[in-house]
Amino acid sequence: MAPKVSTAATRAALLEAAREEFAAYGVAGARVDRIAERAGVNKERIYGHFGSKEKLFDAVITEALDDLTTQIALPGGDPADYVAKLRDYYQTHPELVRLLMWEALNYRGPDLLPGQEARVERCGRKTRSLAEGLGVEPSPRVARMVFLLTGLALLPSMLPQLGRIILGDAADDHEAMREQIAEIVAAGFK
Repeated sequence: MAPKVSTAATRAALLEAAREEFAAYGVAGARVDRIAERAGVNKERIYGHFGSKEKLFDAVITEALDDLTTQIALPGGDPADYVAKLRDYYQTHPELVRLLMWEALNYRGPDLLPGQEARVERCGRKTRSLAEGLGVEPSPRVARMVFLLTGLALLPSMLPQLGRIILGDAADDHEAMREQIAEIVAAGFK
């Protein structure tokens, strides 16, 4: 008789397989059959653990953002270092960038994203951290700074084709891109 696989192991295998599938194909293009096959389980396990393909996608996004949060410190008083580290994270985790892009395409209306409350709180912590580091009160202006820092860190990974068009071979110099992003941020906060 084959050994039983734990529920936690099955869930983890499904999340890992789904992360690859959703990053490659998005919510609409992902297939539960392929996810189940990659995870080595029956596709009914997906519905048993998550309820639907869309809820599985939401769980994948949540897990990916939780990992990002544990890896990257809050912006604090050094926005240039924060954006450089954030840029490095996106560079080494291109699947998260793709997942966020697919999410933006999939959830386009004014409705709340699944798990949005937790994400709002997470971004609120970043805004409060940056405000404290800058010696100011949290405000919409500081929140816009967090948003723009995030966008600056994401851009090279989101639009690599534009980088190749504009920079040619220099688009592959990731260290130079990281340094220039940090320089721009440092200059902007002087």
